[in-house]
Amino acid sequence: MKPWTPTGAVVAPIEITSINVQRGDVIQIGGQPCRVADLLQLPLGAKRLLFETGEQLTMHPRTRLVALRVQKRW
Repeated sequence: MKPWTPTGAVVAPIEITSINVQRGDVIQIGGQPCRVADLLQLPLGAKRLLFETGEQLTMHPRTRLVALRVQKRW
């Protein structure tokens, strides 16, 4: 994961599901922050999250997680 640098962007904690998860979201798993690098759509609304570190996580359609999302301010 790249080191944080101040850019004028705002980081906000949000609740995510398999419907609204996005590339770039940061999810803390086992105390380790993991940034979503890619998403794969699976049957029945599930998604497989591929992280920059190589780990994978499959989200069931009803799974809810808290993530950090960067929101740019213009």
